[in-house]
Amino acid sequence: MEPTDTTVERGSGNVFADLGFPDADAHLVKADLVSRIDDIVRDRGLTQTEAARLMGLTQPDVSRLLRGDFREYSLERLFRLLNALGRDIDIVIRQPRSTDGGRLRIAAAEPA
Repeated sequence: MEPTDTTVERGSGNVFADLGFPDADAHLVKADLVSRIDDIVRDRGLTQTEAARLMGLTQPDVSRLLRGDFREYSLERLFRLLNALGRDIDIVIRQPRSTDGGRLRIAAAEPA
């Protein structure tokens, strides 16, 4: 193999921002919420059909959601899905941690 010139660029921590998506922070939060939904479904050993019944979705909708097709889901709807899976949602508004302005973040008080 011949060596190639490779440039490595450090990401921002938000792949959606790095790719230039509008509302990148919201996309990252949604992805985190979907990941937590997936964790709950797996930890409880639910089939997609069982998860769908609990969340009021169809099995194909659950499949699409867990494969990352969550664009049409609002944050509120994802919160409701987590509630349907037995999780509480607390929203905390506080001063920003940095001078860069406010950010959306998800923090779990316990494992999924």
